[in-house]
Amino acid sequence: MKIAVIGTGNIGAAYARALAQAKFDVAVGDRDPSKAAALAHEIGPEVEGGGIVAAFKLADTVILALPHQAVAAVLAEAGDLTGKVLIDVSNPVSEDFKDLVVGLTTSAAEQTQAAAPTARVVKAFNTIFANLIPAEAREGRQLQVFVAGDDAAATAQVRELAQALGFVAVDAGPLRNSRFLEPIGMMNIQFGFFLGAGPTTAPSWAHA
Repeated sequence: MKIAVIGTGNIGAAYARALAQAKFDVAVGDRDPSKAAALAHEIGPEVEGGGIVAAFKLADTVILALPHQAVAAVLAEAGDLTGKVLIDVSNPVSEDFKDLVVGLTTSAAEQTQAAAPTARVVKAFNTIFANLIPAEAREGRQLQVFVAGDDAAATAQVRELAQALGFVAVDAGPLRNSRFLEPIGMMNIQFGFFLGAGPTTAPSWAHA
């Protein structure tokens, strides 16, 4: 399985490194192909880096490591997305990180699905800070990743991916449940950056 990571910021770079470390076949894409190429070169020769369209073409599974506000424009230029699994890791936060700008009757993930109707969108990883993506940062801890989506095969694939990266995958139901997962991500941001817990905090759910 080839996985493309779209975005070279803290989140995108951390996932690209973690996936390569877990021996996945990885491509990195960015609107500035030189940034993607530089990140790929830094990670290792087995990682490809370039423009967004090329990265989407190379992979069947794509991690959208982008601010929510940037997703629709990127998808519009991505080409044919039929059947691709798009993993939305975003939280639709305001510029000051203090509010959600989408919620109650829809979610960032549902808007991503509307922008890419032939793709299979899965919400996951939105409660994991960039600092916790490297496996060594979680040593001795079992962190949960909540996975929501409407396509059973796609959500099963993303749960397997989360487990391969060392997380505990939790089935969070259909994609519309992103309306609840994104506020959890927002609350995690509040704990991490405004209430003193720091960027290594993560929510968890007790499972019998």
